[in-house]
Amino acid sequence: MTSLPIAMQEYHTQLKKGLIQQAYKGLMDYMLELRTHFKNKYADNFVSGTLYFGYMDMTYFAFIPDSLKERGLKAAVVFLHEAFRFEVWLSGYNKQVQQKYWQFFKEQNWQKYTLLPSLEGEDAILTHVLAEEPDFSDLPALTNRIERGTVDFAAEVEKYLSGHAF
Repeated sequence: MTSLPIAMQEYHTQLKKGLIQQAYKGLMDYMLELRTHFKNKYADNFVSGTLYFGYMDMTYFAFIPDSLKERGLKAAVVFLHEAFRFEVWLSGYNKQVQQKYWQFFKEQNWQKYTLLPSLEGEDAILTHVLAEEPDFSDLPALTNRIERGTVDFAAEVEKYLSGHAF
């Protein structure tokens, strides 16, 4: 692992070029617009009022249809900076709910979406890639892809859970 002084020197060098600030601002603006798109189009569902900006590791907002909310679950639209992709995650409102549903999906061996191998240090139960290496040159198409994938993910999870007693 690189020492902090060396890492900060590289950080300063990259910031002087100006592209990192431009890219980060553009990404945050897009994420805010995407959150607003969900909030306006899916007014009957809860969309978090804030965007978690993260530490250049992940940026996300919550999208919570009523049927997930009733179970203490939520979906999150996530941009993973290093992996450079958009994902949707199923998470619990708290660790107990998260553990309960993680155990359920593990026992069911449902393979429609990726079940995390462990909850240790994780915020998600299930994950699904929405856009690998997203194309930021066509934001409306990217928005449509993320929206469709997120809505389908939530609907599939809801449908699967409704077919099982708890």
